[in-house]
Amino acid sequence: MDNENTKLNGKFAACLNCIDGRVQLPVINWITSTYNIDFIDMITEPGMDGFLVDSESELKPLLDKLNIAIKVHDCEEIFIVAHEDCAANPVDFKTHAPNLKIASEKIKDVASKCKVICIYVYLNGNVIN
Repeated sequence: MDNENTKLNGKFAACLNCIDGRVQLPVINWITSTYNIDFIDMITEPGMDGFLVDSESELKPLLDKLNIAIKVHDCEEIFIVAHEDCAANPVDFKTHAPNLKIASEKIKDVASKCKVICIYVYLNGNVIN
């Protein structure tokens, strides 16, 4: 049932993030304050950047979710997150950085109208892009 009183208006973005709870709030806070985003459609996988670049990964379920965010919430920005001390993708920043670049190219191929922004989160809450 569609109820006007329950609708929230605002700008949405999609975020392809790791499941790690330590990075959720820093990511949300950084995106909402840096890009003036009101709501984030968070799509998670363990070690998201590694998941996206792994040729063995089944991307269709993730891309289906991303497609909903783009079509239903008019997301124009898609964020891809890697972070320090990731259990599922336990590599250093020098490896995360090219993973993010490859992941962003894959996402740009399927969401060409969206801006793809890669970010790296340190456990102290600092975010870089």
